[in-house]
Amino acid sequence: MAPRPGRGRRGEPGPGRQLRADPSSSGNRPWLTEARVRPGAGRCGRCDTYLVPLTVLIVDDHEGFRQVARELLEADGVEVVGEAADGASAITEAARLRPQLVLLDVQLPDIDGFEVAARLGEASDPPAVVLTSSYAASSYRRRLAQSPARAFIPKGELSGEALAALLG
Repeated sequence: MAPRPGRGRRGEPGPGRQLRADPSSSGNRPWLTEARVRPGAGRCGRCDTYLVPLTVLIVDDHEGFRQVARELLEADGVEVVGEAADGASAITEAARLRPQLVLLDVQLPDIDGFEVAARLGEASDPPAVVLTSSYAASSYRRRLAQSPARAFIPKGELSGEALAALLG
């Protein structure tokens, strides 16, 4: 399958493209980002702007949650580029897929989400990390304050719009 216009392979920005959040340019869908490319780099030779969805890697050890999260986010126009069931896979997939955001469960079977967030933060161009759990943020208050994660969202409040608001 050929990539969509303005896109590289697997939904990644192509050469010369940089993503930046610009909620004003995407109307009522602030989780879309605007990709700027070199002038004349588009197929038509005149195009220099495309709207592309936020790319997300979902990390959770429960397949049922990953499936529901994917459906919720994709229904809101978010592009889910991959899934991982544990911390080690999350680190590998984040490096391979280069998502803009990693939705990361706090409790994973091998490495907990806080440690995964710390390791992802060591990358030269780290993704934004949003931690999630079925428990309230108050259960993790101290660790959240020390974490490099950008935000926390309870699993029951997950949506594309909620992620965009957290990253806003």
